[in-house]
Amino acid sequence: MKLGLQVSRFSFPDAPASTGATWRAIARDADAAGLASLWVMDHFFQIAMVGPPEDDMLEGYATLAHAAAVTERIELGTLVTGVTYRHPGVLLKTVTTLDVLSGGRAWLGIGAAWNEEEHRGLGVPYPSTRERFALLEDTLELAHRMFADDDSPFEGDAVALERPLNRPQPVRRPPIMVGGGGERRTLRLVAQYADACNLFDTGLGPEGVPHKLEVLRGHCADVGRDYDEISKTCLAALTLDTGAPLPSGVHGHSVDEAVERLGRLGAAGIDHVILSTANTTDPAAYDRVAEVVRQVS
Repeated sequence: MKLGLQVSRFSFPDAPASTGATWRAIARDADAAGLASLWVMDHFFQIAMVGPPEDDMLEGYATLAHAAAVTERIELGTLVTGVTYRHPGVLLKTVTTLDVLSGGRAWLGIGAAWNEEEHRGLGVPYPSTRERFALLEDTLELAHRMFADDDSPFEGDAVALERPLNRPQPVRRPPIMVGGGGERRTLRLVAQYADACNLFDTGLGPEGVPHKLEVLRGHCADVGRDYDEISKTCLAALTLDTGAPLPSGVHGHSVDEAVERLGRLGAAGIDHVILSTANTTDPAAYDRVAEVVRQVS
């Protein structure tokens, strides 16, 4: 099993003056702890399940590029980009740039978008669900072409590109992760186009993850895709206890408790767990993270 880290809160102490230094420390600590991946949300306002919209939120790709400059090994991605935020060709150029500058460590994490509040707030068009999924499928198809140096004209259901030129090419074709567990459309798109799915551990219950993966297996059979080619990832809220104070309502776990929970996810079919923790700025947490990485790997 691989472990990653998602950072979803940027209202650091003494921010914004401290934000750059704090983010660099998080990225370095995550890399040194042996985590396989580092993720940020791709939002412009903080989302309601984390905090009020006025909380600090950084633009995802600039944030990942900054992390790339101070790390050596850890892979980098958004969890996940709403397909409406950037024109597909520009998005794929942006991900390619991150890949080139990081030496082949970028992921394309993408989904159909959902946060209407930030769309309205910043004047970003928010089309219907049907239109967003059409745009998502076009973007996924286009990613395979642009990452393979195919600049022939592209005519999709939602977008048309005369010449999707993408130079330089990625150092490594960025793996494609489609976020969400929608059984009819989202998991079908995973089977057709993606290298990884991403589910949410919280709220699915003990049978939820295996059920979603069985649905994915069925879609793979339908489209002739090898189910085992797809990485099964999930986001899990799990904070390791260091003895330092934690936010109200957050339970700190021991290393043994964390390993036991991750073992259950592994038994359910998950091979890459992305941790959402409440103490990303606590350097002591990364010593415990490193031990968890050692035990689960």
